[in-house]
Amino acid sequence: MPREFKRSDRVASQIKREMADLIRVGVKDPELGMVTVSDAELTKDLSVATIYVSFLLPKITPQQCIKKLQGFAPELRQGLSKRLRIRVLPEIRFSYDDSLERGQRMESLLLGLNQAPVELEGDED
Repeated sequence: MPREFKRSDRVASQIKREMADLIRVGVKDPELGMVTVSDAELTKDLSVATIYVSFLLPKITPQQCIKKLQGFAPELRQGLSKRLRIRVLPEIRFSYDDSLERGQRMESLLLGLNQAPVELEGDED
């Protein structure tokens, strides 16, 4: 019977949990606001981990936040090495997750459609 989950998926899930905790405890930068880890993807060979993050109330742009967070990557990777039991620790890369913004924009568009008056063609009095 084949495995239900690939090893890279299981390791990515563990990295996501641990990275969220490490960022919460270890990254103290008020410019970033609150950092949320939304997902982690790992290459098949487990060499690169892409951590998807979003920011709540940042004082700088998301691109600047990613650069600052990338500066913390060596320390976070070291903390991750103490928590995970894998032979080779992946390189850590951060990527901005804009799904919250896209969701809010979609919701506002739908609300706008819902509130717009509907005119039916051929409805003449």
